[in-house]
Amino acid sequence: MEPSENTTFASFILLGFSDTPHLRLPLSCFFLASYILCIAGNAFILMLIVSQLQLHTPMYVLMGKLAFIDICFTTIIIPRTLYGLLSGDIHISIYGCFVQLFLFLAVANMDSYLLAIMAFDRYCAVCFPLRYLMIMNSRTCISLVTFCWTTVCLHSSFCIVLTTYRPLCGWVIQHYFCDLPVLLQLSCSGGSETLSQGIFIEASIVVFSPMLFILVSYVLIIRAVLALKSTKGMRKTFSTCSSHLTMVILLYSTIIFMYFRPSSIYSPTYDRDISVVYSVIIPVLNPCIYSLRNKDIKNSIRKILKQI
Repeated sequence: MEPSENTTFASFILLGFSDTPHLRLPLSCFFLASYILCIAGNAFILMLIVSQLQLHTPMYVLMGKLAFIDICFTTIIIPRTLYGLLSGDIHISIYGCFVQLFLFLAVANMDSYLLAIMAFDRYCAVCFPLRYLMIMNSRTCISLVTFCWTTVCLHSSFCIVLTTYRPLCGWVIQHYFCDLPVLLQLSCSGGSETLSQGIFIEASIVVFSPMLFILVSYVLIIRAVLALKSTKGMRKTFSTCSSHLTMVILLYSTIIFMYFRPSSIYSPTYDRDISVVYSVIIPVLNPCIYSLRNKDIKNSIRKILKQI
């Protein structure tokens, strides 16, 4: 029997991976190992940036903030998922669900906004090398980060308000955490389509604004690099930008595929599995991308190893 609009719920049911009970133990090991690797890898990057004086530049300070965001991002999702897998408890309170949704939206969008600030930093370093430290001073960085946190928190609040505006006609969430699309599907008919369109338009602006900013920044960077007559200078510039560009491609390819594709090809199980990529795998890979594709980070690691 379908619940009516007046039905109230004390909690939601997070189905998660309940359709594969035989994989509960392997999945628990996977999420636990991923969480440990993410915390260890990103904490190591943070420690490296704090301890090495040559990394006390705007670029690496922003990279440290990104590592901290990755730690927060996985902490919002993985511990609750692990609890459900190990205990078998698939219930989550309504307030707990919306708090998780708010934090998830804020931190996930802050990830992309930090990448946009890092693109601006690279643009200033390449196109205005003599004025770089004047432009990207501590006041500029703090102002940009504060603006981004304000934007993503307002976006999260807007989504929460619109999601709770309509009554829910269901309590079963076919996911392992509280994500916006799955909660919108629980909205009662009659106005829910308009609600979804409103959130989609606002979310598109918030999500694609930093991506557009990154694209424009890299077009200007590439134009400036191609104007260089030194092959060594071109190679050095592309080397410093490659790790950042790799993270941008990984993040936005999964976001676009997950949230901005036709609803006709929507599949709860498939979406659940794909979301593991951006919520678990990418935060684990990011420290590897920092270390393997960045010369300064590799030199700092070698310096620490020699000291040890």
